[in-house]
Parts: sequence; C-alpha cells; structure tokens
Amino acid sequence: MSPEDHARAAADLLQAEQNREQIGLLTLRHPEMGMDDAYQVQNALYHQKLAAGRKVIGWKIGLTSKAMQYALNIDIPDSGILFDDMIFDHGGTVPANRFIQPRIEAEIAFVMKSPVGGADVNREDIIAATDYVVPSIEILDTRIQRVDPQTGKARTVYDTISDNAANAGIVLGRERHAIDAFDLCWVGALTFRNGEIEETGLGAGVLNDPVESVVWLARRMAQYGQSIEPGQVILSGSFIRPVECPSGTAIQADFGPFGAVDINFA
Repeated sequence: MSPEDHARAAADLLQAEQNREQIGLLTLRHPEMGMDDAYQVQNALYHQKLAAGRKVIGWKIGLTSKAMQYALNIDIPDSGILFDDMIFDHGGTVPANRFIQPRIEAEIAFVMKSPVGGADVNREDIIAATDYVVPSIEILDTRIQRVDPQTGKARTVYDTISDNAANAGIVLGRERHAIDAFDLCWVGALTFRNGEIEETGLGAGVLNDPVESVVWLARRMAQYGQSIEPGQVILSGSFIRPVECPSGTAIQADFGPFGAVDINFA
C-alpha cells in the first residue's frame, strides 16, 4: 500500500465512525496488505484525529489471549490508541447510536506515573513506571464489516489493527491499587449482562501476566519511535471473550476485592 492508500483508508474509517456506517474489508480492497500497512493506516487515523482536536490519553493492547489469537490465526497481540472522547463514567450510560456494534471486555488498566520506553524495557521498568492499577471495561466497536456479505470473507487482524484495534471507549473503576497490592495473574472478573453472568476470566489469560502485556506494548512502540507517557492509561488486554451490547444492555464487571465497573447502553 502507498502512503496515499493509508491516508484514504484512515479517512474512510473516520467517516464510518462519524456516520456510524461500516465500510468494507480493507483486506479485500488491498489484498497485498500486511502488518506494517495496518499500523500505517492506524497511524494515519491517529494524525487525522489529532488534526480534528483529539488528544491521546493512552493505549490498548488486544489479542492477548490464546483463544483470540487462535481465532484470528496469529501469534502476537495488537495495539491501538485511546483518545480523550472515549472516556465513560463508571455506572454511566452510553448514548443510543453512539456506536455501530458495541461489545465490551473486562481488563486490568495501568495508569502510568513516569515515562517508559525502549526496545529493552522489562517488567521491572513497567512496575516502577506504574502509578496504580484499576478494574476497567473496554468498549469495542467495528467500523469495518466483520464479514463481507458478497464473498463471505471474514475480517483479518490487518483490518482490526487498521480500525484502531476496534477500540471505542473505556470505563475505569473507582478503586485504585498499588501494582504490588494484588497478584494480577489471579485478579479476575465475573461479567454480567442484564443480571446474568456471561463471561469469567483471570488476569493470567493476558500473556500469562498483565505486566508482560505492557512490556510487549512498550517494546512494540519503540519500533515506531514512541513511548508510554506519564498519566496515560494502558488497557492491558481482555481475559474474557467480547460480550455483545445491543441497546438496553446493562453490564456489571465484578472483580471481587479488586473492585467493580458498570456501564449501560441506552
């Protein structure tokens, strides 16, 4: 793909988000598309959002569980960018028609107190740079069709990465914990939809340890000359499958002693 292709794809994704109308698979439009192309589309989307007045508040890590990697036939996570218009309050309500096909995932979020970056970042660096960890919900959306209606072809990881790793919103719980207050591998959540349990999982499902997920992100960012900045929120990856959230859905993620996060969809 050419730089012009990257910019055009990003503009189409931005319009899809604004109009709440999905576009076709980028991998059908550009069969030659690869991982670098996907991140270049995401980078073009990033620049277009900044030009529109958005600010970066953090990063998300996706495809951290083996189940999701097997589903997309990949063996590495992906990442996306969190913007300032993605924040929703714990217990709040997402307006009707804000998203196209919203889903949620339960995650452990890291809030950083100091910068961290470089190809040789290790877990001790991440622990030292973390201000606190909190329970969180990530809201996903798909500005690209999940399946092409004509060919039956499913979207690939390249489509997902281009689409900002399907990120759409974040909800942070009120509880803040020192990073060493809990063994994050054993922090889990019971995720309820309209009062019925839908999914359960443990932090160990995230690359064996959520801290290692943030290590992966910092190293990946170093390849693009980027680093994690103070105050940024890092969504470390989901340990449950995505839960569909049509209009009228109420979500409660009960993390036990770690806290809770609720969000409703009008």
